[in-house]
Amino acid sequence: MSILVLDTNIVSFLMRGHSLADLYRPHLEGHTLAISFMTVGELYEGAYRAGWGEKRLARLEETVKSYVVIPFSFEICRQWGAIRCERRKRTIAVDDAWVAATARAYDSPLVTHNPRDFQDIKGLKVLAE
Repeated sequence: MSILVLDTNIVSFLMRGHSLADLYRPHLEGHTLAISFMTVGELYEGAYRAGWGEKRLARLEETVKSYVVIPFSFEICRQWGAIRCERRKRTIAVDDAWVAATARAYDSPLVTHNPRDFQDIKGLKVLAE
């Protein structure tokens, strides 16, 4: 069973029961699903911006607990710095760089709905529809 790192948009689709989640379910079956610490932060940011109450925030926390959350490491930081440097001519968002760095540090494919955000990152395997 291999590890897949999910981009924030995929977690969001799954959590909300969005129809786009169905496109990605075949990629996810039979794998260990992991998310970056950055994805956890992005999910909370979205919840706070949307004014979620305690009940929805508790549901978010339960959802996050259903994934392997990959914490900070020096290797992820090293990868982040390298990715930001590689993409200095075509900038990458800070949060996307953290997600990509997490996947690359673990040599795991990244499942995303926005593959263009992760284009031209050496050694990063991207799965998208």
